[in-house]
Amino acid sequence: MAGNSGAVTATLASLALPYYAGPALGQKPGGTLRMYHFDSPASLSLHEEVTYAALRPAMGLFNNLIMFDQHIPQSGFNTVVPDLATEWSWDSSKTELRFRLPKPAQRR
Repeated sequence: MAGNSGAVTATLASLALPYYAGPALGQKPGGTLRMYHFDSPASLSLHEEVTYAALRPAMGLFNNLIMFDQHIPQSGFNTVVPDLATEWSWDSSKTELRFRLPKPAQRR
């Protein structure tokens, strides 16, 4: 019976460990982002490189003016949400879209 009690205690401890160690193993600010990729893009210029090899690593570095809501499975005009732009509107002829950006932070 004593040997069985040790096995039960060890099992309970191993089940409880992920519950208590979760926050300690979470993400922390700073450090180096390592991303394994199948190719080495020539540059990170999204205007010059249009291949998947260049777009995938660069998309995490740049913001968009607007984007589709990532929590809605079907994208459409009604699922557009702001990213950098605070608001946007069409001109009267519907040929020009104007974006308003937030004011830059004041430097000391």
